[in-house]
Amino acid sequence: MSLPDWVLDLLVCPQCRQKVQLNGTGTGLICEPCGLLYEIKDDIPVMLPDKAQKIPAALCPASQ
Repeated sequence: MSLPDWVLDLLVCPQCRQKVQLNGTGTGLICEPCGLLYEIKDDIPVMLPDKAQKIPAALCPASQ
């Protein structure tokens, strides 16, 4: 199950306060400005910067 659109509209990166996007596989949320991937575990986004994974700029949706 993926996150409902209304939830995605509310979520922002806790580090920079910018909107996040669902990644292509639906397993995480991407913050493009920070280059972070926040994992979704058991349909709950883990919005903790220290638990987020750094992703290369080439994998951010805006750079494609």
